[in-house]
Amino acid sequence: MIADPVQLQTRRILALTVMFCVAVIVLIADAISKAQVLARLPGHPVRLLDGLVTLDLTFNAGAAFGVGTSYTAIIAVIVLGVIAYIIRIARRLRSLAWTIALGLLLGGAMGNLGDRLFRAPGPLRGQVVDWINLQNFPWTFNLADASITCAAVLIAVLALRGTRIDGTAPAHSADRTGGAPAAPAAPPPAIGPRDGAARLPDRDEWAS
Repeated sequence: MIADPVQLQTRRILALTVMFCVAVIVLIADAISKAQVLARLPGHPVRLLDGLVTLDLTFNAGAAFGVGTSYTAIIAVIVLGVIAYIIRIARRLRSLAWTIALGLLLGGAMGNLGDRLFRAPGPLRGQVVDWINLQNFPWTFNLADASITCAAVLIAVLALRGTRIDGTAPAHSADRTGGAPAAPAAPPPAIGPRDGAARLPDRDEWAS
């Protein structure tokens, strides 16, 4: 069955809208939380829930969880490439799970990229504001890092399940292309006594 082009276009627009809404929510939540931490968090760690969560303001020049602190500018350029790639492949979105995953990834990447572009010591070298630390967890992170981690887990699950970005599984590739399964080939006609190349001539033919 061939999919309706109008329906496909509507689903794509809906998927893009959901993805960008998720990304904007993550971006706003990350920006507000960082602003509040910078304005209100005292100069010492604050322990919550009997030490299960600690609020501790740190500035990270590396990637998520403090990896690659010597390559801040390179990391910023890589993040820009990731954002461009997400926007490029988003036109193929048909799966709600992939839509949410890419929205989380896009929002988290943009949240940390904003720090690298606009915070000291300068563009592409800015330090990311981290402020969440969990008990027995070695790194301090922020909401953008948490969003990227959730996106990575969700993408891994979708990949293991074989769910594609357009919502189909490999076994349903024929449905995705809109093609109908090929009809079985008709059996060859039975060869009767008059159909063979070496049949005997009829009596009338003998008479002629």
